[in-house]
Amino acid sequence: MSETTRPWWVLVAASAVLGLVVLDETVVGVALPTMSADLAMSQVESHWVVNAYLLTFTCFLAVGGKLGDMLGRRVVFPVGAGIFLLGSLLAGLAPSGGWLIAARAVQGIGAAVTFPASMAIVTHTFPPERRGMAFAVQTTLAGCFMASGPLVGGVFAQTISWRWIFLINLPIVLLTVGALWLAYVEKPVTRAPGLFARFDRAGLALLVGALTAITIGLMQATEWGWSSPAILTLLAGGLVLLAAFVGVELKRAAPLIELDLLAISTFTGGNIVFAVFQFEKTIVFIFVALYLQHVLGRTPIESGLLVSIAIVPTLLTSRLAGRIRDARGARGPLTLALLLTALCVMAIGIGTVLRSELLIGAVMVVWGAVMPGIAVTARPALMGAVALDKQGQASGVNLSIQMLGGTVAIAVCGTLLVATGAYWLVFLITGLCTLAAAGAAWLLVERPG
Repeated sequence: MSETTRPWWVLVAASAVLGLVVLDETVVGVALPTMSADLAMSQVESHWVVNAYLLTFTCFLAVGGKLGDMLGRRVVFPVGAGIFLLGSLLAGLAPSGGWLIAARAVQGIGAAVTFPASMAIVTHTFPPERRGMAFAVQTTLAGCFMASGPLVGGVFAQTISWRWIFLINLPIVLLTVGALWLAYVEKPVTRAPGLFARFDRAGLALLVGALTAITIGLMQATEWGWSSPAILTLLAGGLVLLAAFVGVELKRAAPLIELDLLAISTFTGGNIVFAVFQFEKTIVFIFVALYLQHVLGRTPIESGLLVSIAIVPTLLTSRLAGRIRDARGARGPLTLALLLTALCVMAIGIGTVLRSELLIGAVMVVWGAVMPGIAVTARPALMGAVALDKQGQASGVNLSIQMLGGTVAIAVCGTLLVATGAYWLVFLITGLCTLAAAGAAWLLVERPG
């Protein structure tokens, strides 16, 4: 390993683990029916397999970023990867649905610690003039993992065992963390006195409590009843805790999440867009795969292949989206991309009514081609609206809100599907939410904050 090749070892290793984090968003959806049948899980329990991961990812993402600043990424990255590895092992060995859900929650914590550390490691390894290239490589590798997720999940579920979608993580994590440990050189971290004493434990406890209570309340409502005292208590209590969290964070000098940044118009608009972006992406990846298997009777491999093909265009149109954004700014292209994806999602809903796999597949290819126009356009706009000394905090807020969109998607639409059995309604609501985000983008993005 020479000084010339060292940054590339770091980039590949950090990107591989980041790819696994993204992979675990998409790989589960296709295998979900097989897991549910094998472990005798109810429909609500099967949705928890997805949302346990998203929920802990959302809650602990800001913690992961803070720990990286406090302890150094060379320490935090392997710890996060180790937690992710432990969760993967427990998921692969799960003897019951409850065990699998708990293991997925552990995976989410590991992903939350690893994700911001991975981004920071690449930033610190490459000089400013080469970071664009480095992040392009990292995004492309992560996109390849994401695109392969549905097909990998389908192949394992149908030919070997769904357990291997988790167990395959073990050798990859061990190899990449080992390579990163050898290659990454970090300056010693200087810790200010009382650093750990100032860590926002109250904010973390309130955030975890609020999101957990609201998510459980929404997801369990169809089984326990909307008028159930337990559901009403969970929802009301979650809202109270969320209000308390906002109050605490606004008063703290070093908050867990810098909510003051939401006073910036473009930053707020961009975060609304990213929350809906994750909402929409989660619904399409999970519910299209479920529809193909439960309604059309397709195999896991057939379902995974269709979803993976839809994601492939993102690898081709990302650079084009970046060029359009550089030439036209963010507001117009972002609004147009949101309008187009909203129409695509609602067209998928029409495809479910017509039971037309051809229509669903064709629309999803268009949807996949347009999706980079949201992420590639919104991220530079919202980060560019924030002062340089607030970039780290802005990134933490953005990622937390984005992952919250996925958590809400499964909680709301999973409950809706259990109650009605209407896939078209799930896609209609998702499309309407995306239309609302288009309005928010037009009104807020690139406006004086």
